[in-house]
Amino acid sequence: MTPARPFSGARILLGVSGGIASYKSAWLARLLSKAGAEVDVVMTPASTEFVGAVTFEALTGRPVHTGLFDPGRALDHIKLAREASAIVVAPATADFIARAATGQANDLLSACLLAATCPVMFVPAMNDHMWAHPQTRANVAHLRTLGYHLVEPDEGMLAAGEGSGPGRMPEPETILAHVGRLLERDSPLSGKRVLVTAGPTREAIDPVRFVSNHSSGKMGVALAAAAWRRGARVELVAGPLSIDAPIGIDVRRVESTDEMAAAVGALIPECDVVIMAAAPSDFRPTDVASSKIKKANAPPTIELTTTPDILGTTRSSRKPGAIMVGFALETDDVVANAKSKLVAKELDVIVLNDAKEAGAGFGVDTNRVTLISKNGSEERLPLMAKSEVADAILDRVERLVDGR
Repeated sequence: MTPARPFSGARILLGVSGGIASYKSAWLARLLSKAGAEVDVVMTPASTEFVGAVTFEALTGRPVHTGLFDPGRALDHIKLAREASAIVVAPATADFIARAATGQANDLLSACLLAATCPVMFVPAMNDHMWAHPQTRANVAHLRTLGYHLVEPDEGMLAAGEGSGPGRMPEPETILAHVGRLLERDSPLSGKRVLVTAGPTREAIDPVRFVSNHSSGKMGVALAAAAWRRGARVELVAGPLSIDAPIGIDVRRVESTDEMAAAVGALIPECDVVIMAAAPSDFRPTDVASSKIKKANAPPTIELTTTPDILGTTRSSRKPGAIMVGFALETDDVVANAKSKLVAKELDVIVLNDAKEAGAGFGVDTNRVTLISKNGSEERLPLMAKSEVADAILDRVERLVDGR
């Protein structure tokens, strides 16, 4: 992982309380550091019984803080809290949640919380019965009223082979995504409803064969993840993806272009931003065989017909003032064809891909695009990771949301 938005230059105070899940916190510290954040680890006395401070120091390259009264570190809680961009307590045990909810400051980490003005996020981890206890639920509810953020625990195998109810600390990659969302809480997209389409569609020839394309869905998934990180309520309409769907997002799975058109049509009237990054099939067989076509009696040709124009058919149902972003994958007269599509589909921005360029288009982790706006401006971006392309597109969308 290379330094990435929004972690590069951020200062994260990672609080570790005394639970077995603290072994995951070591990997979280590493992920945050690799993403470009400076990570200050503050451990409660109980947490040092599970993981040694030297482990975190080795992973972050920074001193680890453990004691409220360590020699030479008077007022560390003030300095650490003041310098933090965000505080993340992972794991947050039932004991620590109880102490935080009642405003105690009897160790360095709890004192840091009282001195903090930055956003604070708790990642609970405990036995499922402890998580369900009325006192824990009341403590969690009170923390929310104080403005703290909480990531709900996962369900899964707990310590000592205990059941599989809620209480398991989420994986470090999931926590990392939530920290990113915390850091971008002031985005103009925060609270906006964003619709993203991703992946290919498949048009059946018979029960076992279909017409499709090479789209992996990587670009659409990157856009959905980046919009969610900026605080948006994201709806992802996805054809068959070759990668996992992003964290925190509602996904509507579709197969055919008709299904994608229906899903988009149902959602688009309520969406503030629509980003059509999918590559729906342009053609489908005129007739679909009800049984597998055998070679011995296969027809010499398969007649094709066009599929619905999703962007075109949704023009009348778009929310007034919605920002519309489309994609154009072209092989010839690329700019002229993209501009024609921009006008015909009534878009605010079109993202042009040249299918002949190395490292761009389907199936790869990078992309090289040109952003063309309806005011005629063109911005050609260098080859970069699709996650970076997603942020560049959303930066443009944010300017439109702000009226710039």
